[in-house]
Amino acid sequence: MASAAPLARAWIGTIVFLFLAPGVVAGLIPWVISGWRWYDWGGAAWAVLIAWMAIGLGVAFLLHAFALFALHRGTPAPLAPTETLVVEGAYRYVRNPMYLAVLLIILGQALLFGNWGVLLYAAIVLAVVVAFVKGYEEPTLTDTYGEQYLEYRRNVRGWWPRITPWRA
Repeated sequence: MASAAPLARAWIGTIVFLFLAPGVVAGLIPWVISGWRWYDWGGAAWAVLIAWMAIGLGVAFLLHAFALFALHRGTPAPLAPTETLVVEGAYRYVRNPMYLAVLLIILGQALLFGNWGVLLYAAIVLAVVVAFVKGYEEPTLTDTYGEQYLEYRRNVRGWWPRITPWRA
């Protein structure tokens, strides 16, 4: 029974962080920029379909990645990390699936809304995320997990998914 409490805290923390971070970055800010006003693509239903596919895939991968953090008894928040390095699921293909998912959601909205401001915002988010990963996340993971993270980093690219899953 004692082991259920850390898992429950991990799920609660993960859900709260989901709304605070990606919820703001991929939801609130694009709404402020675009007002979520759909662009009239006329007869180009393909554009709307691609936009919704991007948003749907982004949400699915984001939820999957967040759930893996909770299952590892932690959160994606830097203040409450996981007990172990997460190297399963989407993380077997790419080291940064959450960031890629958020970008996919934002890009899908840029297309759906036909909004250049949201597209520019996606570029800014990408630059900030890459700076955060290089300046904080990778050094912190190296310090925390040592050789395990270095081996993972050698085998799984940060931004371009592998075709086959990495097996440690």
